[in-house]
Amino acid sequence: MKKIITLSFALCGLIGFAQTDTEEVKSDYNKWSIDVGAGVTKPVRPVSSGAYTNTPSLFQADLGVRYMVNDKFGFNADFGYNNFSSDKDSRDFDSRYYRVTLEGVVNAGHIVGLHKLHDRLGLLLHGGMGVSNLKGTDPVETGDDWMLNFQAGITPQIRLSNSVALFGDLSVLGHVRQDITFDGLGRASTRGFDGMLVNASVGLNIYLGNGDIHSDWYTYDVEEKIDNLTADVEKMATDYADDDKDGVPNYIDRDNTTESGVRVDNKGRAIDLNNNSIPDDMESALDGRYASKADLANMKPGANGANGMSDKGIIKKLINEGYVNVYFQFNSTKPALYSLGAINTLVTYMKDNPSATATLTGYADELGSPAYNKNLSERRAKMVHDVLVASGVDASRLSHNGNGEDASVDKNSSEARQLVRRVTFRVN
Repeated sequence: MKKIITLSFALCGLIGFAQTDTEEVKSDYNKWSIDVGAGVTKPVRPVSSGAYTNTPSLFQADLGVRYMVNDKFGFNADFGYNNFSSDKDSRDFDSRYYRVTLEGVVNAGHIVGLHKLHDRLGLLLHGGMGVSNLKGTDPVETGDDWMLNFQAGITPQIRLSNSVALFGDLSVLGHVRQDITFDGLGRASTRGFDGMLVNASVGLNIYLGNGDIHSDWYTYDVEEKIDNLTADVEKMATDYADDDKDGVPNYIDRDNTTESGVRVDNKGRAIDLNNNSIPDDMESALDGRYASKADLANMKPGANGANGMSDKGIIKKLINEGYVNVYFQFNSTKPALYSLGAINTLVTYMKDNPSATATLTGYADELGSPAYNKNLSERRAKMVHDVLVASGVDASRLSHNGNGEDASVDKNSSEARQLVRRVTFRVN
C-alpha cells in the first residue's frame, strides 16, 4: 500500500514540477480527450469472512476527461463505478462503489521512445488521489462510507486513427478511512491505509480538437530536427555563396558566370548599357587594347601591326596551329579576361591583313549532354565573333561554328577540361 501511495504522489509531483528543456515548437496538436472504459474488478481487502467475488468479476466502468499540457505530461479527472456481487458459493451480498479521482498523466511512450518501435503504440502512466463512496445494498442497505482514495495505473494504447485509440488499463486503488467492507456485510478492522481494489479495463480514447493529431501521438524527433536544421544551414551556405565573386549571392544571381572585375547589377548581371552582349567593363578594355573601326579605316596596306609584328607568316602559323585560343570557364560563354590577348592577336592580324578572313570554331568539354555542349560551343564562337566585330573587324570577314565536345583530354581532370573549353581561329 505504501508503494501505491508513493507512486501516486510521485506522478503528481512530476506534473507539478516537471519542466521541459525546450519550448513548444508546435501547438496545433489536440490536447483534450474523453477516455471511456469498462471491465472487471477485484476487491482485495477488506472483505468479510465467507464473502468473496469471482476473480475477477464484473462490473466496473470509468470515464476520464483528460487534458495534456504538452506531449509528455497532463491531467485527468477520472469518474468510476464498481458493482461488487457475491460468487455462487459466497454469502449473498451486493454493493455499489463510486469514485472521483484527480490524476497526473505521464506519456511514457514518448519518454522511452516507444513510437520508434511503432508509431501506433503508446503507453500512459497515471496516478493521483480523490474521494470514494461505498454503500451496501443487499441484503442490508448500509449508510454511505466516504473515504480517500489513491490510484495508480498503467495504460497501453493502440492508435486506430488520429481521432480514436484503443486502450487497456490496469489500476490499483488504495483507501484511507474505509469503515465497511467492500461486500457491505461487516465493519473494516482498521481505518488506516488498508483498503485495496484492482480494476482492469478496455476502452477508447476519443480525441477532441481541430489539430491533425493528439499530443498522445505527437512526436518531436530531435535527431530529425537536427538533420533538417543541418540541411537548412547547408542550403543557406549554398544560397549565400558567391561562385563568380561578383558580390551577389547565388540565390539571387541571374548570371553566375560573370568574369571577375566586371561590374554587375543587383541581380548579378554584367552591366551592358548598349545591349551588345559585351559587358561594358570588358568593352572599355577592348577599346584601349584593340584596334577600333577608325583604326582599321586609317590603316595603310602593308603597315606594321600595333604590336610591331612584321613576320605575318609566323603569326598566321601560330594562329592556325592552335597557339592562339580564347578560353572559358565552365558552362560560360564569356571569354576569360586572360584570353583577351588572344583576341588582340587576331585583331592585330586582321588589321595588318585587310584581305584576310577568319573562321572561329567553338568547343566544350564532355560534361553535359552532347546536344547541350554543341549549342554551348556555337554560342562561345558567336560571343568571340561579337567581340571581334565590336573591336573593329568587319563581320563579313568572319565566320563561326561550334564543334561541340572535345574528347581529347581526360574528362575527370578539371585542369584538362579547362584546355578544351575554347574557341580556336583559322585565318586565310
